[in-house]
Amino acid sequence: MAMIETTNLTKKYGELIALNNLNLHIEQGDCFGFIGPNGAGKTTTIKILATLLRPTWGEARIDGLSVGPVNARQVRSIIGYVPDYFGSYEDMVVREYLEFFAASYDIHGEPRRRAVDDVLDLTDLAYKADAEVNSLSRGMQQRLSVARVLLHDPKVRLLDEPASGLDPRARIEMRELLKELHRMGKTIIISSHILLELADLCDKVGIIEQGQLLFTGTVHEILERARVGLVLHVGVGDAVQQAQQIITAMPGVQTAEINGGHVKVVIEPGTLDASQVAQKLVAAGLSLTRLEEEKVNLEVAFMRLTKGLVQ
Repeated sequence: MAMIETTNLTKKYGELIALNNLNLHIEQGDCFGFIGPNGAGKTTTIKILATLLRPTWGEARIDGLSVGPVNARQVRSIIGYVPDYFGSYEDMVVREYLEFFAASYDIHGEPRRRAVDDVLDLTDLAYKADAEVNSLSRGMQQRLSVARVLLHDPKVRLLDEPASGLDPRARIEMRELLKELHRMGKTIIISSHILLELADLCDKVGIIEQGQLLFTGTVHEILERARVGLVLHVGVGDAVQQAQQIITAMPGVQTAEINGGHVKVVIEPGTLDASQVAQKLVAAGLSLTRLEEEKVNLEVAFMRLTKGLVQ
């Protein structure tokens, strides 16, 4: 049984369709990266799963429970939701903030003290336990938001743009924290625009655009789906025009364009390989200074899939 499952999940605002028949299947222990441009439907999906929005139609289930008003209290007990903003708690210090939320989950006495101490240690905020919440940096506030949702040890963590607005150091610290949560075996959904970090973190990725899920699968599957052929970058010193003419004449070459002092070559799948291109150039008396295959990363895959370049 899936830990998170949606069936034809749809949300409309008048004539605007924010989410269009979304079907997700996320297993227990998966770290699922939700990718899409602004307004694609990521936050809408996460808010529905967090019981904060009702779908227009369709169903979402978490750990077998239908997400809706009837089961809202039960669902909230097994999820932790980190929004893309931090609420205002100006009169609290960090420990008070965490104790307040622990009490809301009926954690009291010694268990509450232990839970607060544990999440402070896990998120590396113990040294800030007595600092005012509004004095924390954006990165520390995000870590505190994560600490808050760990207090009741939920099965599912819903993280909406957890690295949004963070400086490079804070992003690295957040990524390492999320890796540690993944190692703990919890089910995690992360929406983010920092695609390369999702590739490093997530087991599976879903790409959504205009409320529709374009593709879902492992990072490897998405990269393979986005591969449109072999792309080579060929350097031959000053003989780039001659190299371009030679390569263009080879069967299987789709394009050969001069780009920044080298030739960028796109080859049809299953035709040529890099060694054949190299042999042809060397046989013509040219000296290779560069022969590099362009790798498809998650950012390239995202651009190709969302622009409809891959069917």
